[in-house]
Amino acid sequence: MGKSDKAALLQGTLDMLILKALQSGSLHGYQITRWLERTSRSALIVEEGSLYPALHRMERKGWVTSEWGKSESNRRAKYYQLTQLGRAQLAVEHEAWNSLSNAIGLIMKFARLR
Repeated sequence: MGKSDKAALLQGTLDMLILKALQSGSLHGYQITRWLERTSRSALIVEEGSLYPALHRMERKGWVTSEWGKSESNRRAKYYQLTQLGRAQLAVEHEAWNSLSNAIGLIMKFARLR
């Protein structure tokens, strides 16, 4: 999958992926990007220019909250945490993703080439 293909796919799913990353507890931005990269076996690399606008948008929607703290390297870092509204949104987006991926799977499996 090329870089532009990954970007197009990620654009529609970034919020869901960030919410999933935060499901286990609070993380700062760099930890979120590392978690996504590690969990996807380096297939997904989220740039700061995509991550932070998404986090700020989700904070405005009430899906995440944030607070300042110290990182593992003793630097000041903003930690993001999932809210109840964010957990509900994750469930909605997960269900939508499952429906879409199942539909695409059916098309790829059963559609005949002409």
